[in-house]
Amino acid sequence: MTTPLLHRVAETDRRPVRFTLDGQPAEGLEGDTVMTAMLTNGARLRTAEFGHGPRAGFCVMGACQDCWVRTEDGTRLRGCSTFLTEGMRLLSGEGAP
Repeated sequence: MTTPLLHRVAETDRRPVRFTLDGQPAEGLEGDTVMTAMLTNGARLRTAEFGHGPRAGFCVMGACQDCWVRTEDGTRLRGCSTFLTEGMRLLSGEGAP
């Protein structure tokens, strides 16, 4: 089990949203972005394309291109500005099937 990079300290009473991260069940909260949901459940968003280092986003406003993630069906989405929805199947590359 990976230690999450982010820890939630407020707004913990929002409705739970279930999704999978690298094939494992995970849970975020209603209103979370994909980035927030992934980083409260894991240590990275993805692996860098031009190296082997983990990436966790950078600008958090959609300008830097560092938060692109993939779903299990290959769809790319911007983690910092896409809201988590029930049943999403996200991949970070860490332990991915």
